[in-house]
Amino acid sequence: MMTRLLILSFCISGLLTLTGCVGVVAGGAAAVGVAAVKEGGLKGSVNDLRIQTEINDLWFRHDVDIFTKLDLTVNQGRVLITGIVQNPEHRVDAVRLAWKVNGVKQVINEIQVANSTGFSGFMSDAWISAKIRTGITIDKDVQNLNYTIDTVNGVVYLMGVAQSREELNRVIERARTTSGVKRVVSYVKIVGEEVGATSASSAPGGYSANTAPVSSPVYNDPDPMANIAPAQIAPAAGGDDYRSKEDPLPLY
Repeated sequence: MMTRLLILSFCISGLLTLTGCVGVVAGGAAAVGVAAVKEGGLKGSVNDLRIQTEINDLWFRHDVDIFTKLDLTVNQGRVLITGIVQNPEHRVDAVRLAWKVNGVKQVINEIQVANSTGFSGFMSDAWISAKIRTGITIDKDVQNLNYTIDTVNGVVYLMGVAQSREELNRVIERARTTSGVKRVVSYVKIVGEEVGATSASSAPGGYSANTAPVSSPVYNDPDPMANIAPAQIAPAAGGDDYRSKEDPLPLY
């Protein structure tokens, strides 16, 4: 956690000499490479980094406990918040503060209220994310730089932009068959789709026989109880069988 505090302090102190933050957080030239392949381009990546830095600053100033226990992913103005808090009020505060930042289009709240899993749980989640990242990196049919992977308590959250539904399904399959994964939740959008879709057929990640839409807290309005949209969710291999009302066939 101390490393994260130092990184934020460095980024904010220079703010936004954004190239400095990119170098620390993502590794200089590598970050530019990621930006080049993202649908929003370099300008969009710089804006996402600004949003992420400002939200982290608000969390830090409001309550260090929120800042140290939550993770943040920003893609084209879409904000995904994951992590575990013990105080339910922190869950509400984190979303409320995220909406204060200019340029935020959507806040996806995947914060769990539960007891901390400790260092062993953190390491297990980190191993899962690394394993999935390695798998999609060596897959020639997947543009892995377009995806972000967050794992919390064995639940994998995917975000980013897929070139096609087939590519997205490959990534989901890789994630759900990774050892230790309990389920996979995808907020990946197909290239060209509008951000903030709310119907099952056009939700982030789209809809196919392999991804069943369910209710999930995706906020498109500063009111944290408004505009709940479906995510794409799939159990891990051997998990419970999810079905969709629109598609009677079993999913995974």
